[in-house]
Amino acid sequence: MSLNPRFEKLANDAKERIQEISAVAAAEESSGGAVLIDVRETEDFEKEHAAGALHLSKGVIEMKIEKEVPDTSARVICYCGGGNRSGLVADNLQKMGYQHVRSVAGGFKAWKEAGLATES
Repeated sequence: MSLNPRFEKLANDAKERIQEISAVAAAEESSGGAVLIDVRETEDFEKEHAAGALHLSKGVIEMKIEKEVPDTSARVICYCGGGNRSGLVADNLQKMGYQHVRSVAGGFKAWKEAGLATES
């Protein structure tokens, strides 16, 4: 899917301030206690998502994250479909004081390509 140039610029700008992580490393960290958050739309999450992921879509995560993950020192890993929206979310969570936030490079597409566990 081709991205709109202004969105792509915005996402790339956010990615300069965050840390990306591979899907395999994200799965390992998730199994070790990191909070894995799917920021895609509800219908995408319900169709299929990474095993054990919490759903907080990009449109509401900033409003709901403090209830779901009150500890700002918790390890948080976000993913979306391709890695751009989760980069924007990771940037915002860092601005909110979350200290250990990462975004899955390549998003759910990379997760599936790596053959990692999913659920529906």
